[in-house]
Amino acid sequence: MSANPKTNYRNTENMTDFEAQVLADLSVLKNQMTALVGDGNSGRVGSLEQRVTQHEERFQSARGFAMAIGGLLTLVQFLVDFLRRK
Repeated sequence: MSANPKTNYRNTENMTDFEAQVLADLSVLKNQMTALVGDGNSGRVGSLEQRVTQHEERFQSARGFAMAIGGLLTLVQFLVDFLRRK
């Protein structure tokens, strides 16, 4: 095969049904990938990344709150035990 693009070029009139189907499928795949990934950060993947980040932030906040409540309950328990022993 020669490396000259003009001799390797096939226009759509000379395309076989298989080649036309492959190009059509490739076009559909390209459109689906654009919808999935988007132009930078606007696709579904970017949206999922944002949602995961928000979830992680909320989880960390809830975890910190639970630890604070646990510490407070521990102090209350120590106080109750201390007052019972007197």
